[in-house]
Amino acid sequence: MLKPLGDKIIVKPKPEEEKTAGGIYVPDTAKKKSTEGEVVAVGRGKYVDGKLVEPEVAVGDTVIYSKYGGTEVTVGDTDYVILDEDSILAVKA
Repeated sequence: MLKPLGDKIIVKPKPEEEKTAGGIYVPDTAKKKSTEGEVVAVGRGKYVDGKLVEPEVAVGDTVIYSKYGGTEVTVGDTDYVILDEDSILAVKA
């Protein structure tokens, strides 16, 4: 497993849709890159003016993140995205 440093967040992206609402299968080349996923690990935060500011998200949260934010990595057979906390746009309630 990966352990994020500082204000980094590790997210497991939501699987891409295999078919449309109308039942048409989508080829791999036409699938949209996911910008939603589940937080699987959280760093301890970052220092601002000498004080540690903890991340606003927690493990298990479902988040929406910037389309071009983060670094994609694969560990074993599982894909993850490593993001700065600033790349997370919202938490789904």
